[in-house]
Order: sequence, then structure tokens, then C-alpha cells
Amino acid sequence: MRQHDVRPQRGARKPRRRLGRGTAQGQGKTAGRGTKGQLARTGPGLPGWFEGGQTPLHMRVPKLRGFKNRFREHFVAVNVGRLADYAAEGRVSPDTLAAKGLVGKDARIKVLGEGELQAKLEVHAHAVSATARQKIESAGGSIVIIRPE
Repeated sequence: MRQHDVRPQRGARKPRRRLGRGTAQGQGKTAGRGTKGQLARTGPGLPGWFEGGQTPLHMRVPKLRGFKNRFREHFVAVNVGRLADYAAEGRVSPDTLAAKGLVGKDARIKVLGEGELQAKLEVHAHAVSATARQKIESAGGSIVIIRPE
């Protein structure tokens, strides 16, 4: 087979439709646009987001209510029952939690009261719930609140 013998597959190359060139072409008179109506006219036609009279998408979806507080303080919650797992020499701080891969190095920590604590720990955190404070102190531990810079 030579290069001049190569032909495209049958039906791969079709001649373009020549619209409005008389009835013999098969696309004369209305040129395949039907009879009358908005889509038969010249000009821009319908916008791309038009859905044929169906309720449009932007009206079907529920709207966002309320607002997001831009000044909200974000905390990572750590339960009292897990503190002993992440303690280093009787001490739990954001640095020890970050070293174990539990939180990011810049995370703000809040200790919550879920679970039991038997070990005496010194807990450094940005916030502590009342039940967590009571459980840590009843186990003989202490809490140091880290103030933001």
C-alpha cells in the first residue's frame, strides 16, 4: 500500500450541508429550521441556560440562609479519654499532639470531657470544657490554658 492509496473510511468525511440553496439540495426553503418560531428566525436565538420553560436550575436549588461568622475561633477537639495515649512524660500539649500526627502544628486545641482519665497529666490547651477540667483535676492533673498571641 502506498500513500496515494490511503483513503478515509466510508462515511468518515461527509460534505457540509449547503442550506437554503433550493429544493433539489434537500435543505431549501426553511433550511432545516422548521416553520416559524423563535428558533426559525435569524439572530441570537435562545440563551444557553434556557431550559425550555422548565423551572431553571438557579430557581430549583435552595438558597443559602444565614451567614458564616468570619471571626469564629476554630478548635480541634480532643477527648479526655484519649489524652493518656498522646502524653509525653506526663505532659500533653499541642506540640506533643502534633508530633504524634493527631493535629497540625498551628492547631488550637480544646479538651472535651468524653471518656475516663486515670493518669495524672499536665494538660496544655487553648480551651477546656467544664467536665474535662473536673475529670483532669480529680485524677490529680493540672490544666494550663494557652493564651493566643
